[in-house]
Amino acid sequence: MKIGILQTGHAPDELLATEGDYDAMFRSLLSGEGFTFETFNVVDGAFPSGPEAADAWLITGSKHGAYEDHAWIPPLEDLIRAISATAKPLIGICFGHQIIAQALGGKVEKFAGGWAVGRQTYDMDGKKLAVNAWHQDQVVALPAATKVLAGNAHCENAVLMIGENTLTIQPHPEFGAGVIAGLIAHRGGAVPAELLNAAKAELENTTNRGIFRDMMVAHLKRQTAEATS
Repeated sequence: MKIGILQTGHAPDELLATEGDYDAMFRSLLSGEGFTFETFNVVDGAFPSGPEAADAWLITGSKHGAYEDHAWIPPLEDLIRAISATAKPLIGICFGHQIIAQALGGKVEKFAGGWAVGRQTYDMDGKKLAVNAWHQDQVVALPAATKVLAGNAHCENAVLMIGENTLTIQPHPEFGAGVIAGLIAHRGGAVPAELLNAAKAELENTTNRGIFRDMMVAHLKRQTAEATS
């Protein structure tokens, strides 16, 4: 099964040698499942021919805002709508979560409540699940036919199922402690010091990223499972 990774941003240069770029983090997270991957650096203007170029799609995080004026955002939104019109699974993480919601009729804005940085806890299916996050923007209005799967007091719309084929996640299952430490060091300038210090204090605490990873794998494989059932 081929997963097309739509890369919408790049990791800081200082992290590339140890953590890899954002697409590499997803390749590592989703390894061992029989997937093959192809990365399209849409942030640099490199787009696939269309939804048929992969069996399923994943949109990465980014330092950019979904509402910003970049030449690559309108064609990305067009591609999202084209993928959404097929039966192909689509996953969006952080910026990916936001741009999918925006493309499908939702609204994204810079959240007045500020940043969520480092280990955060979300309510999902009656459980408290911890996973790393790094964002200020949020989805504040939902597209049609959207079910909220998880959230917390700071981020109500943290995990969404849009229709039957699109799963979006605001936090970062692909981010381990090393990535968060690197972002604190190299992209933490806009984040209040108290939030950075709190994130540093949580670096060694475990997360439930494996649960989110398994959710992503199940979603990516759902088309194959339905075809053979």
